Amino acid sequence: MSRFLLDPTSEQTVLERSLLPRPSSLRGKTVGLLDISKPRGDVFLNRIEQRLTEMGASVLRYRKPTFAKPAPVDLRHEIATQCELVIEALAD
Repeated sequence: MSRFLLDPTSEQTVLERSLLPRPSSLRGKTVGLLDISKPRGDVFLNRIEQRLTEMGASVLRYRKPTFAKPAPVDLRHEIATQCELVIEALAD
């Protein structure tokens, strides 16, 4: 089965990116949950956090100031240095 990663940014030239291998287990991993500040995204992430915790993962929560712009550089750096995996929530 082919997998495609679609980048929602306005790239003029599409870059080829490889998917990273998935971990065999989430136990002991630190997972960052990024709320992009859309309505009800936190509801989705609350449930995901519950499930991840049940699977043995540690969860850190983050929130973008607004969904209309990319996450600030300092927030992206914080997530990258503190987490092994990231889930970004979209909702409405």
